[in-house]
Amino acid sequence: MNLSKIKYSLLGMMALVSISSFVSCQNMASPSANGQRQAQNISQNASQDSTNVSLEEKIGQMILVGFRGTSLSDDSKIIQQIKAGKIGSVILFDKDLVLKSQRNIQSKAQVAALNAKLQAAATKIPLFISVDQEGGKVCRLKKDYGFLPTVSAEYLGKRNNLDSTYYYSERLARELKEVGFNVNFAPDVDVNTNPNNPAIGKLQRSFSSKAEIVAQHAAQAIDAHHAHNVLTAIKHFPGHGSAYNDSHLGVTDVSTTWKPFELLPYKELISQGRCDFIMTAHIFNRNLDPDVPATLSKKVITGLLRDSLHYQGVIISDDLQMKAISAVYRMEETVEKSINAGVDILLFGNNLDYDEEIPEKVINIVKKLIAEGKISEARIDESYNRILKLKGKLK
Repeated sequence: MNLSKIKYSLLGMMALVSISSFVSCQNMASPSANGQRQAQNISQNASQDSTNVSLEEKIGQMILVGFRGTSLSDDSKIIQQIKAGKIGSVILFDKDLVLKSQRNIQSKAQVAALNAKLQAAATKIPLFISVDQEGGKVCRLKKDYGFLPTVSAEYLGKRNNLDSTYYYSERLARELKEVGFNVNFAPDVDVNTNPNNPAIGKLQRSFSSKAEIVAQHAAQAIDAHHAHNVLTAIKHFPGHGSAYNDSHLGVTDVSTTWKPFELLPYKELISQGRCDFIMTAHIFNRNLDPDVPATLSKKVITGLLRDSLHYQGVIISDDLQMKAISAVYRMEETVEKSINAGVDILLFGNNLDYDEEIPEKVINIVKKLIAEGKISEARIDESYNRILKLKGKLK
């Protein structure tokens, strides 16, 4: 099917599911008491322009990185980068995939102390401290470390009891809040169209093969997190459920398997005002963009998500070190394309490869691209202001 026919099909689907009016997503989250005071100041100034902030600081807010260590000293590289405004967000993992060792998570008390140390280093703007805590097989805060056991989205979807979904999500969110996380990269709203999908279906990450059920349970999970002032990120836009391979490992083409109804959970959650972040997928779909995967596509991120679905909140990439991106595109090309596509936060998990100099490298790349006229400073301001607005709601 040619591109024009696909576009016609998408427009027809959007009419059928009443994608006609949406509200921007505004919700609450939670860092430490230090972050609470900072957030109040940010909230008062979020609508002001950013002319009194350095370009490096604005770019720094667009960078999320992973790091090594279960405890940190004042002279730790990550602490120094946060203090210098080179990083706006971090992500914690329990396992270091490169070193095959423990990485950031050992116990509840240890994680709470680590997150407090990270947040205290963010003296001007509070830090987004994130984790992948979906439940089930995608679970960084495990029972072995003293956290409560979790259940998978698939378990909850099969049970199809919204009260149960809220219950399990609420106790998970409560623990996140207790140890200092303010962002959870969950819930997964991929529709389970391919149960053999190695990245979604086989890991039991999807609530259902029915988009409506996915949307209903995701709403409960989000509400449970918001009850504890923890932000959520729905993922992976525009839908990873039909893939036959894993984008962690290489190019993932869903051109013949993706269906327009996979957009429905996004449509519903955006229209309900429940979205804090939306995370992109590295999937390639020639019917949506014949040239690049979704994370790097202006047609998908700006054209579909922002213009058609009217989402005005923060967009975050999936890990840009995943092989679907890093094995195909140079760092400079990845940064240029993703920012121009409309991505606000660039995620480098630093757990497939490790490079503690990534913040400095990304800042230098963006400054170079601005000097060359390949990225506009106005585009950086757009992302900075979206991020600042969301951080202004932290408490």
